[in-house]
Amino acid sequence: MTKTYAAITAVHGYVPEYILTNQELETMVDTSDEWITTRTGIKERRILKGGRATSDMGVEAVKGLLEKRGIQPEEIDLLICATVTPDMPFPATANIISDKVGAKNAWGYDLNAACSGFIFALATGAQYIESGMHQKVVVLGADMMSSIINYEDRTTCIIFGDGAGAVLLEANHEGLGVMDSILRSDGSGRHYLRQTAGGSACPASIETVTNKQHFVYQEGKAVFKFAVVNMAEVSAEIMERNQLGPEDIAWLVPHQANKRIIDATAERMGVGPEKVMVNIEKYGNTTAGTIPLCLWDWEDKLKKGDNLILSAFGGGFTWGAVYLKWAY
Repeated sequence: MTKTYAAITAVHGYVPEYILTNQELETMVDTSDEWITTRTGIKERRILKGGRATSDMGVEAVKGLLEKRGIQPEEIDLLICATVTPDMPFPATANIISDKVGAKNAWGYDLNAACSGFIFALATGAQYIESGMHQKVVVLGADMMSSIINYEDRTTCIIFGDGAGAVLLEANHEGLGVMDSILRSDGSGRHYLRQTAGGSACPASIETVTNKQHFVYQEGKAVFKFAVVNMAEVSAEIMERNQLGPEDIAWLVPHQANKRIIDATAERMGVGPEKVMVNIEKYGNTTAGTIPLCLWDWEDKLKKGDNLILSAFGGGFTWGAVYLKWAY
């Protein structure tokens, strides 16, 4: 019996029109274009305006996805939305997106694994295809990070942007699709990267708003140290587990958090810069959106059968890698 794999059959992304440049940030906080570029690789990021929310970006990504594949929204069986910036605590943003696009037959849920959210959701969604339970699963990474960023905090406001990317998973019997995944988490990382208030441990109050506890809190050095080691190691581990050498890899698709972390991951894998997808300079860190936005940007360069390693590290801590064979 031929094995069923979950293959990506379409990809689409969306980024807002408004561009927040390093030069504009210089007028907001004590920083400079040179300082930001040297330490992060970021030149600009997109910001969602006009009272819109994460679901609105997700809707645009899903609509583009369906149009590319030539299918109707009613054909979607399941929609998983990876996000840390849901429209509201409940209902799930996945359900809001399904309603807005007309996916009347889909069930869905949100998945919170911060910047690793997309690969966690991809590995999860793949199981529904491989088991034969569903035929069409949409996996979406979408975050409106500007909604939880303090633009007076130069350690975080320079990093994050808004964006969304989506992929469609369908069954494949040619040996193409999600081949393997390694996913990890360590809850002790909450001390270094978190949004402190707004949950049951610290409900919203006048005090939490006044104390700016609803914004992203990050201890940059601790996060960088943990990320640079673990994202690199898990990427090398998945290559070794699947007997892949650097020459076998067509593309590394890394989470776009910091150019130095991306470079360290590629170096550990033995992969040259010509095989690394990098768009951090124009989008910044869109959290769960970075990896699908890379696939969207590079779609015309991907060839059927290409070996891709998707690798991420996120708050929580969460990290992992997915080995994927491109299917079209």
